[in-house]
Amino acid sequence: MKKQGILNRELAGIFARLGHTDQIVIADCGLPIPEDVTCIDLSLKIGEPSFLDVLHTVMEDLAVEKTIAAQEIIDANPAILELMSKRFPAIAMVSHEQFKELTKNAKVIIRTGEATPYANVILQSGVIF
Repeated sequence: MKKQGILNRELAGIFARLGHTDQIVIADCGLPIPEDVTCIDLSLKIGEPSFLDVLHTVMEDLAVEKTIAAQEIIDANPAILELMSKRFPAIAMVSHEQFKELTKNAKVIIRTGEATPYANVILQSGVIF
């Protein structure tokens, strides 16, 4: 049995298969999930687990070279944006409509219980060397 890192077997397997520039999404509970994209639904109830809890845990396991968020987060959810910006100094911003289009290419969407607006991020896999 694993004793550290991501314990969720589906996520651990997906993360192990990621290559450079592959993308994953960490999403609030309202983001639409494209038909052909795997969704790992971690939501238990409104607010749990939170977007930030999942983001922090994923970042312990994953090398990330680029992040993308919806520009609407600037006005609608500045608290989440501020906390994300501390970890990612250069977040690429796109419209929410563009963001939803980009999710169609994700290897996985991790659905959280987050219920605040635009608490979604695309993480692009980097390399560890």
